[in-house]
Amino acid sequence: MGMAELAEAVIDIIAAKTSVDRAKLEPTARLADLEIASLDVVEIVFALEEKFDIQIPFNANTSQVEFETVGDVIKAVQKVIDEKAA
Repeated sequence: MGMAELAEAVIDIIAAKTSVDRAKLEPTARLADLEIASLDVVEIVFALEEKFDIQIPFNANTSQVEFETVGDVIKAVQKVIDEKAA
């Protein structure tokens, strides 16, 4: 799976788990600015783990720090997939 495909899949999941318009889900968009709550982030992480069969290192108490932008979520998934493949 290429980076573009991965990004699309991640954005699809974020769109499905939140009420955010998909057009606003750019890699540079900040989750806080999109009003994505930490509970939504937890749901997104679970959905991503299920879809890609991975474990994302994630602490629900510090989610704002770990995933500031949509791009951060994409990068985290990519990193875990790359490490799993290695």
